[in-house]
Formats: sequence, C-alpha cells, structure tokens
Amino acid sequence: MFMNQKIIVTGHTGFKGSWLSCVLKYLGAEIVGISKDIPTSPSLNEIVKSNTFIEEHMVDVCDYEKVSNIISNFEPDFIFHLAAQSLVSVSYTNPLNTMNSNAIGTANILESLKLLSKPVIGIFITSDKAYYNSEWVYGYRENDRLGGIDPYSASKAMAELAISSFHNSFLKNKKNIKIGIARAGNVIGGGDWAKDRIVPDCIKSWNKNSLVKIRNPNSTRPWQHVLEPLSGYLTLAAKLNNNSINSGEAYNFGPLANQNRTVLELLIEMKKTWKEAGWSIPPKYDKKSFYESSLLKLNCDKALVELGWQPTLNFEETVLMTVEWYQNYYKGNKNMKKFTLNHIESFFSFAKSRKASWLKSFVE
Repeated sequence: MFMNQKIIVTGHTGFKGSWLSCVLKYLGAEIVGISKDIPTSPSLNEIVKSNTFIEEHMVDVCDYEKVSNIISNFEPDFIFHLAAQSLVSVSYTNPLNTMNSNAIGTANILESLKLLSKPVIGIFITSDKAYYNSEWVYGYRENDRLGGIDPYSASKAMAELAISSFHNSFLKNKKNIKIGIARAGNVIGGGDWAKDRIVPDCIKSWNKNSLVKIRNPNSTRPWQHVLEPLSGYLTLAAKLNNNSINSGEAYNFGPLANQNRTVLELLIEMKKTWKEAGWSIPPKYDKKSFYESSLLKLNCDKALVELGWQPTLNFEETVLMTVEWYQNYYKGNKNMKKFTLNHIESFFSFAKSRKASWLKSFVE
C-alpha cells in the first residue's frame, strides 16, 4: 500500500531512519528525508547512498519555518517522525539540546501537520524509555506512567505529552489527520555506529582485534532487530489508513518476553558468528557516570490484539542478521545497498513463511 505514496521521514540519516528509508524504497514509496546532519561516521545513510532515492533536506526539526515549508510543499500522505537526540549519555552532557530536539522538534512536526488540509497519517516514534522505570519484572503497558530520571527519558515523556495535547486540542476532530505513537527500544542491526551502544562498541573494538569493556553485563534488554519495530510502525500506519484503529493511540513494539537477554548473553551469541570476539568486565566501574536501568521490557499485547503485529525473528536470528551485516561491510562488500535490501527481502520472506498477519496490511 506504500507504493507511490508520498512519505516524509524525519531523522532519515540516523540508524533507524536509514533502515526505514530503505524499507520504503523497497516498497516503492516516494520519500523526502529531513535531518539535521549525518550523525555518525561511518553512516548507514551514506553506505546505502540514500541520496540517490531520497529527496534530502538537511534541516533541524527545531527550525519550525523550514520544516513547515517542506511539509506543506511536499503534501505527504504519511509522516514518520524519528528525528531525535537518541542517546542517554549525551542527554547528560547536553540536556537542553536533548529536550529541544525531542520535545520542541516533535511539537514542530505536530504544528506543521495540523495545518495540512489533505489526508495524512503521522507516526510519532518515541521510546520505551518514555516510561517511568520502576524496575518491574513485567512489561510496561501503554497506559503506564510516563517520565524519567535521566534527561533523555524525560524528553521522550515531554514529547508524548506534546503529542497527546495536540491530538486532544487540535487533531481529534480533524478527519483528514490521524496519528499514532510507537514505543520501542534497544534495536540492533547492521549499520549502527552510535556511541555508547553495546553492539557498535563491540563491532568497532572487534574489528581492531581489541577487547570491548562491558559496563553492565547483567543488564537485561528487549533486544530486537531494527526491522521488527519498523514493521510495527508501517503496520500502525496502514491500520490508521484503513480506519481499523483509533487515532491518537500508543503502541509498544518489542520482542516476546522470553526473548529478553542480558548484555553478556548477547555477547556470547554474537561470538558464535564473529569468532574473534572478546570482552572484559572491569571489577569496578563508575556507576554514577549516568543512570542506566538494569531491567526494561515492554508488554506488546495491544499491538498483537489491535494491529495483528508480533515479532518475526527469534533472538538467535536477530543476532545473526546483525553480525552478518557488519561482517559484509568490513570485508569490503562493494554493494551494501543491495545487501541491505536483500536483508529486508529476507525479513519479509521470514514473516510470510511464519504467517505473520501484519504482513497483509502493507505488503501482500
């Protein structure tokens, strides 16, 4: 259903935004990207040469006038808002930039969306860290308390408040505008080089035959391949488009509860493919450098019941696809764009073979 649709992706140069742009390219969409800059080097956006199939605008989402002009001129059918300052560690060194990007940037997209007169679907991607983390052993549900100890989590909760406010004040009664909120976290996959993330830290060290230092080996995370939540975002957009769900609702996208693994378990699984992998666990580390939760997982029952969405890959497949992508890149694969698109095709083939009901929403 995304074939020939006009779609804006904010944050298209980021890890998740680059993958989403590739998926939309695979599905035949016409794409406009809005991003402040290229956030990492190397960059998945540059590796897959996104500028050959995306109309790029290097604009900060905090610049309302420029963002609004792009949106009004392009008149999109869909907007996927991913642009954000996405690192907890950076939120401590630059909290104001984090809150501006994540909260005010989101409000700018909402205000621009509000002014459109044509039908449009807006999908706002926040984070699992928008929840106030009480270190529960069970998954957070969409109606659980939002908030955060660290500036990043607070900024995502602020973004959620902005979305809710705009929806209830301006968008709820506008029949042409429908919005959905997506919460996910701890995605892994090839092409991520952000700092202070476990997989990029490992790959960068292992590529130099160095040990990687592990801060919190026992921290548990809902690891999922980047294509999993993206399939959820697209399913959410499709369901809004065909009026099968209500506008303004939030949905969690994460792995099954039995797929949660510790950092150490992740490393052990990665080593099965990256044979030279090694790590060290310092006897003491500075726990006060910045706050990190030790347990965080989501309850995704709402997405299953209302969207028919559930994850496709198991933990082992997720790690294998991730490590294989990096191996191909570092071994000098000359056509990583094709390899990345093949990963997307393989993922959809997995979903089809496993009779994923969400696939019918926008692929079949």
